[in-house]
Amino acid sequence: MTVDVVDSQNEKIGSLEVSDAVFGGRVNSDVIWEAVTHQRACERRGTHATKTRGLVSGSGKKPWRQKGTGRARVGEARNPLWRAGGTVFGPQPRSYAYSLPKKVVRGALRAALSQRFQDGAVLIVDELAAEEPKTRQAVDLLDRLDVTGKAVLVDVSPDANLSLAVRNLAGVQMTSTRQLGARDVVDAERVIMTRAAVERLEQVLGS
Repeated sequence: MTVDVVDSQNEKIGSLEVSDAVFGGRVNSDVIWEAVTHQRACERRGTHATKTRGLVSGSGKKPWRQKGTGRARVGEARNPLWRAGGTVFGPQPRSYAYSLPKKVVRGALRAALSQRFQDGAVLIVDELAAEEPKTRQAVDLLDRLDVTGKAVLVDVSPDANLSLAVRNLAGVQMTSTRQLGARDVVDAERVIMTRAAVERLEQVLGS
């Protein structure tokens, strides 16, 4: 498959032959779902917490004697059966991360990229860079490339100035090929990649 390569002015400067196995393969939506769910789970903070009977405020003294009062026996005011008592089996801080086979992760990224290529939502540029870390320069670059809405910019080693420049743009992110995931691709309306990023992805995903 042959695709056009443009410069920062959105003018064609050449073409690039890309691998059909990586960018034109079958779109497996099940694998994409697995990878997206995995990525979302790994990003969860898991900081939820409830207080058990050992954490809530209150005395540990026995409120009344065990027998002879006619009332139910109770050991302390922090009893989970009482109002303001502890919580039984409540959520505690934990990690939601789990491992996913590398073949599944790479297969999902191949499927997501293939889907975006089929949709015509991928733009390949010669380079992605900015002279200064200013948001205005990032906006001008995206306007010249005719990119609107949510977009992901991909490079092997993202330009530091451009990475800072896009931080204030809602729905726009810049990432490296190493950190690119299936969710980043399917969540964006446009995918802008450098020539070097395409070659690097072919090398990693084609193996």
